[in-house]
Amino acid sequence: MGTAVDNRLARRLHGFLRSTKRDYSAGSERPLGGYLTAMAGFGAYTAAWATAVRLRGCSLPDRPVPFDVVLTSLATFRLSRLLSKAAVTSPLRAPFTRYVGPQGPAELHEEARADDGNDTVGELVTCPFCMSVWVVSTLTAGQLLWPRATRTAMGGLAALAGADALQLAYAALVDKSNGK
Repeated sequence: MGTAVDNRLARRLHGFLRSTKRDYSAGSERPLGGYLTAMAGFGAYTAAWATAVRLRGCSLPDRPVPFDVVLTSLATFRLSRLLSKAAVTSPLRAPFTRYVGPQGPAELHEEARADDGNDTVGELVTCPFCMSVWVVSTLTAGQLLWPRATRTAMGGLAALAGADALQLAYAALVDKSNGK
C-alpha cells in the first residue's frame, strides 16, 4: 500500500516539475534542473565554509568594515573575470565551453556547451556575475579563517584590477592621440 502511494506521489511530483519547466521555458530550452543542482551545490559549499568557520571558533564582526567591503569588491571583480574570461584560464573552462572569439584585452568570448548536461556549468564558468557569488563567498570565508593571508591575496587582486584600469585608460589615451 505504501509503495503505491509513494509511486503516485512521485508521478505527480514529476508531472508538476515537467509542467513547471514547460510553462516557464516558453518554448526555449532552459536547464532548470542544472540550475537547481548548481543552487544545491552552492548551498553545500557555503554550508561547508560556515561549518569550518564555526569549528575554528572564528568570531564574526559586528558589521562589515568599509575598507574590507571595498577590498573584497575589487578582489572579487578581478578574480571573477580572471576565472570566467581570461585567455590564460581557458583550459579550466574548456570542458564546459566552446570558444567563439576574442572579447576584449586578454579576454575570450565562450559559450556554454549544450551537450552532456554541461550547459549549466558552462554558463557559470563564463559568467563573471555568476562566478562572483562563489568568489565572494570564498573570500569572505577566507577573511574569517585566514584573515592575513586572504587580505594579502585580495590586495594583490585589487592592485591587479587597478593596473588593468590604468592599462585600459592608457590604451584609450593612445588611441585618442592617434586619432582613432
